[in-house]
Amino acid sequence: MSSSVRPETLGTADATDAAPPGGWGLSLFWSELRVLFGRRRTWALLLALAAIPVLIAVAVRLSSAVPAGRGPAFLDRISQNGLFVAFTAMLVSVPLFLPLTVGVVAGDTIAGEANLGTLRYLLVAPTGRVRLLLVKYAGALAFCLAAPLTVGLAGAAIGAALFPVGPVTLLSGDVIEPPQAALRILLIAAYLAVSLAGLSAVGLFLSTLTVVPVGAMAATVVVSVVSQVLDQLPQLEWLHPWLFSHYWLGFGDLLRQPLLWDSFASNALLQAGYVAVFGALAYGRFVTKDILS
Repeated sequence: MSSSVRPETLGTADATDAAPPGGWGLSLFWSELRVLFGRRRTWALLLALAAIPVLIAVAVRLSSAVPAGRGPAFLDRISQNGLFVAFTAMLVSVPLFLPLTVGVVAGDTIAGEANLGTLRYLLVAPTGRVRLLLVKYAGALAFCLAAPLTVGLAGAAIGAALFPVGPVTLLSGDVIEPPQAALRILLIAAYLAVSLAGLSAVGLFLSTLTVVPVGAMAATVVVSVVSQVLDQLPQLEWLHPWLFSHYWLGFGDLLRQPLLWDSFASNALLQAGYVAVFGALAYGRFVTKDILS
């Protein structure tokens, strides 16, 4: 540890902006990923997400034929093609389960370290507050990608195990082979990862406001629910395009031939705006925050 770093300076913004020369903290990022994906809680969240397609597949397998138009989209197609388990599970997980797990991870980014008393020591390294904030958000983004991938891959696996697998009929009426359908599953997972980036930024900001991670987690999930409720009110139609949840279910364009990227682009632009705004708010709060624990 450098002798020039004094613990009493940790409560000031200028002292904590210092960072080790060279690179962008890749070693710190890999360390963050090891810690994040080494936690039992993270694996419990991923296993809970993986259970969603398993429950859907088992329910369809044990039940009689699903009437067309009943239940979530694609549910009535699962018994004919197991790959539709992945599509159905990702659709079902969007409103609650994915935001819930992302809210837990994002809300814990800074508040969790403060609660454990390790935030001060991370800054003494010296890591620098800005770099630490970026690394924490990058770790949350990694989970945003891992979460929908878990749902999609678990859905494809259990679907292939319990049902026949064959060509997939898209929403446009075109038919694609299973390898191409697997690519569509990955594209939808990427779409959902981008969709959750804005919520992660909100969670990061809320995490800088408290030393109680449960409070930041709960607040992030509540914000997600409020955004989706507002998006359903026709009286607030003017507000809908500005809500980070507005394009969450827009991945239907990725199930057409040819691929339509309009929703993906609009979603990415909207999420980038939320990342910029709440990233700036998190920066403003974190670099001036007194680190006492």
